[in-house]
Amino acid sequence: MGLSGKRGHRGITLIELMVALAVVSVLVAVAMPSYRAYVVRSRLPAALDALTSYATRLEQAYQDGGNYGVANCVASVPTPDNFTVACALGNNGQGFTATATGSGVVSGYAYSIDNLGVRRTVSHPRGVPAVNCWSLKGGSCDT
Repeated sequence: MGLSGKRGHRGITLIELMVALAVVSVLVAVAMPSYRAYVVRSRLPAALDALTSYATRLEQAYQDGGNYGVANCVASVPTPDNFTVACALGNNGQGFTATATGSGVVSGYAYSIDNLGVRRTVSHPRGVPAVNCWSLKGGSCDT
């Protein structure tokens, strides 16, 4: 038995439990926004890839027919997850602008590409870059 004759305590106290919960709460509060931003950024490349391949298909159609379309763009519109892709003709079918607009978790994001290959961030929750590029983080071009 020990000097006092009592057995050692087993388990944790309420104070220890509250401290552990406070630490976990702080970690979650810091980690969740970063994780959410990571998840959103991971969904953007699919739309950018869809726009790039769509522009390539439109260029192939232009080589075959001499225009990008008459009433509508000639190539079928891709359907990347969480994005709606639209195509607008210009200059009597001699130009186009394809735009991918986000919905759901990527709402507020929109990107475009035109017949000259100019890539634009149309809208981004953190701001649109001053120069033409596709920005994943907003406000500036990603390198």
